[in-house]
This record gives sequence, C-alpha cells and structure tokens, in this order.
Amino acid sequence: MTFEASATEAVAGITRRAAERVRAGHLWVYWSDVDRIQPAELAGGALVSVVDGRGIALGTALYSDASEIALRIVSRQGGVGRAAYLDDVRERARAAIRLRERVAQEAFSGDETNACRLAFSEADELPGIVMDRYGELVVVQLLTQGTAQDDVRAVLAEVLAEQEWVRTVVERPDARARELERLKAAPEGPLFVRAGSEAALQTVFTINGVRFHFDAAAGQKTGAFLDQRLNYAAAARWARGRALDVCTYQGGFALHVARVCERVTGVDASRAALEVADRNLALNPGTSAQVDWIEADAFELMRDYAEAGERFDTVVLDPPAFAKTKRAAEGAMRGYKELNLRAMKMISAGGTLVSCSCSYHVGMEEFTAVVRAAAEDAGRRVQVLEMRGAAPDHPAILTLPETSYLKCLICRVG
Repeated sequence: MTFEASATEAVAGITRRAAERVRAGHLWVYWSDVDRIQPAELAGGALVSVVDGRGIALGTALYSDASEIALRIVSRQGGVGRAAYLDDVRERARAAIRLRERVAQEAFSGDETNACRLAFSEADELPGIVMDRYGELVVVQLLTQGTAQDDVRAVLAEVLAEQEWVRTVVERPDARARELERLKAAPEGPLFVRAGSEAALQTVFTINGVRFHFDAAAGQKTGAFLDQRLNYAAAARWARGRALDVCTYQGGFALHVARVCERVTGVDASRAALEVADRNLALNPGTSAQVDWIEADAFELMRDYAEAGERFDTVVLDPPAFAKTKRAAEGAMRGYKELNLRAMKMISAGGTLVSCSCSYHVGMEEFTAVVRAAAEDAGRRVQVLEMRGAAPDHPAILTLPETSYLKCLICRVG
C-alpha cells in the first residue's frame, strides 16, 4: 500500500538496499541510504514516516540531522505521532523491566546481585534509551536527538516511579553520543526521587557477591560493565594460581578471580580507574589473594613481562573496543592478536586465558580466528572451554547484529 503523507507530515525516502534491510528487521538507516527528506529543513529529533522508492510505508523512525545513523525505526507503522510514540516508550519500558525480572531474577531477589541493565536501546524496541540499575539508583542514558527530550524523561520517570525498589533516577549523558548527535546539556538534578529518600548519586552495588563503589557522575558507560556480570563469575570458576587482569578498569574481573587465586595483578592505563579498583578491593575484606594494581600501557607491560620471563596461571584480556567503526576492524584484529599472542607466551601449561572483545564490528567467528592465529604463532595448544556473550539482561536481536557485540572466550592453554 502506497503511503500518502499529509502536507505537514515528515517523510524519509530510502534506497532499495536500505528498504530491504528494514524489511528484514534491521532498525537503522544510514545517511548514505537516504534519498530524500521532506521537508528538507526538518529538525533533528523529529518522527518521520519511512518509505521505499515506490512510496510504500516501511515504518516510523526517529530522525537525526547529525548522526551517521539518520533514521532509527521505532514502529513498523507509518505516520506515528509523538503522543503515540511516547505511549509506546511507556509500555516498552515496562515490558523491558518485566523481562529483567525474569532473565536477571537474581538482581531483584537476594543479596548476591542488585545491579543489571533494565533497558537496552534497540534490543527492547527503545532506540536511543538505556537504563541501568545499581541497587536503588537507576541511571538513564538518552542517546539520540529524538530521545534526549523532556517528554521522554517524564515518561521514563513515571515508569520507574512505579517500581518500589527505585529511590533515585538520574540521567547521565554519554560524551560520545552528545558529540555525534550535537545534543544539548541534560537537565541538572535527578529525574525522580522517591519521597523520604536522599538523591544519592554515589552508592555501593553488588555483583555475584562482590561489592563495588558507584558514582553516577564518573566512569565509563553508565558507570560499570554490567554486560560482563556472568562472565566475571565464569572466569572465577576457571581461574587459579597467579592471575593477570589486563585492562582491569575498576577491577571487575580482578576482584572476582581474587576469591580463588593466590595473587592477582590488575593493569590499566587509567589512574582514576585503578583508584576506584583499590577502593573496591577495600569493600571486599574477605578476598584471600594478594592484589596489586599497575598503571601502565597494556601492550608495553605485556611485552616487558614476556621478555622478563614472567609466568601466570590465569590471564584475563578485557580491552576497550578496538573497532568503533567498520574501517577500524582490520587494525582491531591486529591489536587483539598481539594481546592474545603475548598472553599465551606467559601462561603456564594448563593455565586459563579469558579473552574478551566488545567491538561489534568484529564478530565471534572473526574474534575466534584471531585467538586461533595467536595460538598458532605461540605454538600453544588451546582448548576452548566456554564461548560466552553478554548477560541476558543485554539481549541481542537476530536481525540487528550490532546488538550482539560482546565476545568472551575461556580457554585452557596447553
């Protein structure tokens, strides 16, 4: 059916290639696949009806006049207005929380874990919206021109106010998204504070029985890497002896393996992150391992360790995304291979390698091939014990490969 737009309605015409991708379930349209925008002076953040070259409606999208991603599909119906879109946000946010109560049940009952992702952007049909729980504090990120709006903030505050365990809700802007989307500054102060509570932006949360400091005004992402939650526990199941945690950030893997290892060294280039890691260590006095932190470049330190003949029984590699663009994927593969090669040269026979990648431009197959190539060059026999991804509170959408970004290989190095 051909879509008939009114004279005042915004419409985006897209290429045949993009239309096929949208029909197949993909939710993004890049500027290179936009044929026309009507009206031409359309403001960023508007809702637009998306049509193919024949004028057939494909859905409604949030429009950005700044990001490389011009259109993010929010409905398979054309002509969705702002009020209907906000109704969808309200119901989808509620559904996302209900899903977490099932797939991350441990975060809502018991004392071992009280942190998880509540809403994961496109994976929950909420493009440009992320919500994370840290105990009684919820951190919201609004990542697009169409979502960084007061009406969206009000809807999310309404939904979160319905949850009895929520005390404070704050918005934490993402610096990279602000730059890409040319977003205005977020409003100061919390979005929601339950009566009788203090608007505390600093708290302590727990993952797998390990306690961590949290500051809503500092750190990366919304403050912690909750997607690694179950991988932390898996690493602790296989770790032993002397351990090295490369790119430890605030000590996520290090503090988990410290419960089973004799000595743990956490390495990161950020002094500020290591200071938080040390504070996190103090929060967990039952840790039996000797733990130390080293501020250093990971590549240089591992080269020095290898030359000095250092040996470890467990090595964890959890670097930041090497490939933030598709063009950077080739360089990322070289970086991953170098890290894994150096690690394998230092691991004692029968030791454990935990190797991670969060670059969504590098798939599991490509990442596994890099680790295999490193094993060949190192002359080591490597058995894959577990192939893991993000925790289920970070669900992936099969038709949107970008949501399946985290890879974690746990290997025995012979």
